[in-house]
Amino acid sequence: MIDIPSYVTHYHPAEDRPFQNLSDLSDDEAFQVIRRLVRRSRADPRHKRVYGPIYMAYRRRVEAKLRALYVGSGGRPARLAPHYFVLGSSKWFEGVYPDARSVTIPLDQLPMDLVSFTYPDSAVSMRIGAEFGLPETPARPYHEKVFRFEQLPEIVSRYGLPQDGVNQDYQDYHLADFEKYIEVQLWCDEPVQHLLR
Repeated sequence: MIDIPSYVTHYHPAEDRPFQNLSDLSDDEAFQVIRRLVRRSRADPRHKRVYGPIYMAYRRRVEAKLRALYVGSGGRPARLAPHYFVLGSSKWFEGVYPDARSVTIPLDQLPMDLVSFTYPDSAVSMRIGAEFGLPETPARPYHEKVFRFEQLPEIVSRYGLPQDGVNQDYQDYHLADFEKYIEVQLWCDEPVQHLLR
C-alpha cells in the first residue's frame, strides 16, 4: 500500500510573497511581471522557471480547460484560476528557485469541496502544448482529467506517485516528458487568506 502524503506544499522564490498568481492580473500587468521575472532569470541563472512570449496565453488556455473540467465534475470554484500546490513535497520544485520558500498546509485544513488535483502538473495534463508549438508528451489515461480529492486514494493506487527528483540543470524541462508530482488546485482564498495582500 502506498502512503499518500497528508499535506500539500506551495513553493515560491524567497524574494516574492507566496500565492501571487499571474492569472489574477490583467494581460498588461502580467506582461510587466513576466518581463521582471525574465530579467531576474537572466541576472541569476539559478532561477530555473521558464517564462517566454507565449507563457500567459498558454497558461490562460490551460486554466480555462482546467476550470471547465473542474466545473464539469461538479466543482463550484470561487476563483477563476486556482492557487497551486504539489501533493506532499517536491525536490524538483525546491530546485527551481535558488532559495525556495514554501507554505505547507495539512490536507485536513483544506475545504475538500473546493480542491481538485491533476496527475501530473496541469500544464502537462491538459495537453494543449501542440496548440502553442510545443512538443506533446505521450497521452496517458489520467491526462485531460481533473479529479475530485476523494478520488486520490483510487488514482494513487492505480498509478502510484510520480517519481520526483531534481533536474541537474533543468535545461528544457518544459519540452520534456514531465511527470514529477501530483498538482493540487485550491479554488478559493480562505485557507491562504492571511498570506495574501
